[in-house]
Amino acid sequence: MTQPATETLTDNAAWASRDQKGAAPRLSVLIPTYRDDPSALLTALDERGADAEIVLLDDGGGDAALTKRMAGRIEKLKLPARLVVLSRNEGRAKGRNRLADHARGRHLLFLDSDMLPDPKDFLTRWAAVAADDAPVAFGGFTLDQTPRRPEHELHRAMALKSDCTPAPERAREPAKHVFTSNLLVRRDVFEIVAFDERFAGWGWEDVEWALRVARFYPILHIDNSATHLGLDTAATLAAKYEQSAANFARVVAAHREAVSAYPSYKAAKALKAAPLRRAWRPLIKAVALNEAAPVPLRAFALRLYRAALYSDAV
Repeated sequence: MTQPATETLTDNAAWASRDQKGAAPRLSVLIPTYRDDPSALLTALDERGADAEIVLLDDGGGDAALTKRMAGRIEKLKLPARLVVLSRNEGRAKGRNRLADHARGRHLLFLDSDMLPDPKDFLTRWAAVAADDAPVAFGGFTLDQTPRRPEHELHRAMALKSDCTPAPERAREPAKHVFTSNLLVRRDVFEIVAFDERFAGWGWEDVEWALRVARFYPILHIDNSATHLGLDTAATLAAKYEQSAANFARVVAAHREAVSAYPSYKAAKALKAAPLRRAWRPLIKAVALNEAAPVPLRAFALRLYRAALYSDAV
């Protein structure tokens, strides 16, 4: 039997001071990281006067030098802050559930470590939403501050088409447009509906969570965005799609009626009857990875490759 991961904690002075006062903050900002340096995000979040705390999880990254830098950065923050270092990796779903266990606020704000707030009063805006006691809210994300790099152009094109959408558009299908990259959840809601820890690897655990929570609570969509800095190369993105196929199958099994309206499901369903799809999948992938090909063609090929991977689940 695998032993549970052990924790090492680093708290700054403001965290201990808040404990002594016994007053919970309005917001707990929860940031999982795995071998990424979240310094830019921590600096941007350290707003004066914000009624918030920060909990950062080093999910078994095993990089001692990076962990030391993160601990030093946590200690210097003005906001109450805690670093939780795990002895081994637990993954996206379990790690976020663990972060919630350390939070003291009534509302939990999940942020990915490669995000960077767009408005300067980012936390203040979220605190206002929390003051209205919203059960669930998503703020959206952009690529406004993401550097342009040739190796990321495919991911940029795909994200701009499907993920970087304004609040009114997201609100038409509230559960579909929920990502843990910039997600506010009231504590009592999360205690009832936490992330499913059976999800492994990358992808779909946030959508599945949103489909469950939407049965009981409204999902608010607002424009309080953060930039996604961590774009992937085409090869990394393809690898993520490959490992997400099992997670997609789990979502389909639990929420087939809702997921059947998604373009990814419809495309996978259309390809299910295609002959020899496992034989031509590598050819489609090769087109997507070919940096000499036009980006629109590569994006189409990568979406087709993903649909072919997902066709086994429908």
